[in-house]
Amino acid sequence: MPELTYIEALMEAFQEEMRRDDKVFHICGGLGPLAGLIPEFGESRVRVCPISEEAYVGASIGAAGGGFRPVVSPGMMTFAFTAMDQIVNQMAKIHYMFGGQAPFPIVFRASTGGGRSAAAQHSQSPHPMFMNLAGLKLVMPATPYDAKGLMKSAIRDNNPVVFFEDQILAASGEKGQVPDGEYTIPIGVADVKRQGSDVTLVAISKMVPEALAAAEELQSEGISAEVVDPMTLAPLDRDTIRASVKKTGRVVIADEACITCSAAAEVSATVTEDPATFRALKAPPKRVCAPDVPIPYSPVMEQFCLPDKARIIEGVREVLG
Repeated sequence: MPELTYIEALMEAFQEEMRRDDKVFHICGGLGPLAGLIPEFGESRVRVCPISEEAYVGASIGAAGGGFRPVVSPGMMTFAFTAMDQIVNQMAKIHYMFGGQAPFPIVFRASTGGGRSAAAQHSQSPHPMFMNLAGLKLVMPATPYDAKGLMKSAIRDNNPVVFFEDQILAASGEKGQVPDGEYTIPIGVADVKRQGSDVTLVAISKMVPEALAAAEELQSEGISAEVVDPMTLAPLDRDTIRASVKKTGRVVIADEACITCSAAAEVSATVTEDPATFRALKAPPKRVCAPDVPIPYSPVMEQFCLPDKARIIEGVREVLG
């Protein structure tokens, strides 16, 4: 099976979907790796726009309503905050406001997360605020395999899909196995990345490799940790999360966003509000998140703020008593 980086897997997804459907095109403010698509698909389908995020996000919404399937990318999510009116008041609501008469298939892809000493504005993890916007689906894959399969599903979906790529995962040269043949991953289905019996680690995006590394270290101490990757945050696969916690009786949730109103908070509520899962708990859920502060520029201070393998292990020790 071929091995690809995160970005290579995404580029392969774009190639396959653009060949399959000539209504698929990419619109962005800067090319980067997308330049490799131009020789085959041309500048009309790999379109670079002036840096006005509100304008080209709005154009993508109009194109989707006209029968196209745009993939729109501002690069960092930081830049897209200038287009929040288009995202919040148009993209998320337009299908509903039209009474369901027309689909608006848009993929909005942007990078998020810290870890590169890029300072507070360029190190944000704003995915929880998008979970709160009814009308959007939200995916955050952690591996090249998942990135390709979920991107293909997102492009084919008739609803707006927000596709967040962690900056560290996207920039990493690490490779993962990605099949040659056609495959998709359904939106709204979590993946159990590792089986375990003592504690459930629910890990989001970049926290998935950290949780897997923590589980490996804990195994050497005789602690069996199950790792669940939600992959999709809206809709959230509550059944898989609850089934895992019922089995282990303990849960630690790792999310790089600030702890208040984080995705981890929603997972914790998912566990505790279900009577059967609540009764199975042997300890309160533990959230491992960033504190409620802007991410510092200083590498030492930044690393202090961001959750990692050590913090996850510390959380496991806490729920194990």
